[in-house]
Amino acid sequence: MSRSRHHNKHHYRSLFLSDFHLGSRGCSPGPILDFLQSVRADAIYLVGDILDLWHGGPVQWGDIHAEIIETLEAHAEAGTRIVYLPGNHDAALRSPGMNFLSFELAETALHVGADGQRYLIVHGDQCDARILRWHAMTRFGSRMDALFRGIDAWLRRRRDVSETERTLIQLAIEGINHLIARGSGYEHRLIALASEAGVDGIICGHSHKPALREVGGMTYANCGDWVDSLTALAEDSSGALQLLQWGAEPAAVTETGTRPAVAKVRA
Repeated sequence: MSRSRHHNKHHYRSLFLSDFHLGSRGCSPGPILDFLQSVRADAIYLVGDILDLWHGGPVQWGDIHAEIIETLEAHAEAGTRIVYLPGNHDAALRSPGMNFLSFELAETALHVGADGQRYLIVHGDQCDARILRWHAMTRFGSRMDALFRGIDAWLRRRRDVSETERTLIQLAIEGINHLIARGSGYEHRLIALASEAGVDGIICGHSHKPALREVGGMTYANCGDWVDSLTALAEDSSGALQLLQWGAEPAAVTETGTRPAVAKVRA
């Protein structure tokens, strides 16, 4: 199927996408583009790290990356509201007076679901452990990630391993990311932030760890990422939230709590 031709597009009231990391070695531009061309939405929230300005290696930017941006613009031109909440890897867009195409730029946003539930939206780096909020740590982490992914790509070529096959290096990167997220009390700080804001839940990205569950009577929703998990958060016309997972062989997503199971979607 041509990427430019998708019939019977899935329609959602809202889509929440984070961590494309466009320009970095870890980015998966093909699945991103396929997904964006297969959906329609009244609103799309880009929940940070869409552009990777601190990727720590040679810029991995090609025509398909540009096509992703063009597809987002096409959504906006068709009437979709697009809100871009910069993260730590594209933090330059948080500067006063910045703009990006016709998208709304904001560090935080409030989303009211069709069912009246209110959600605070943030990238999530605001709730990292203090040491992880240092810019030097972001740069160091980016460079180490680029180094290991470069080694992984070289080994795949040497051993003729397909891109869809999981490798020890890839699993190690994911494990480190998940360990950092858990050890920092990340989710608890985000829930506390939502509680202080007087909302019903929080929607974030950043940790590359997709999740949708109830925590202390509040909704914790993490969009995941488009480096490893290939996930998005979607709201339907009733206000119900669901995690969507893209691809024939996506990474596993662990779900706990009372929310719906992950739905797998393809072009």
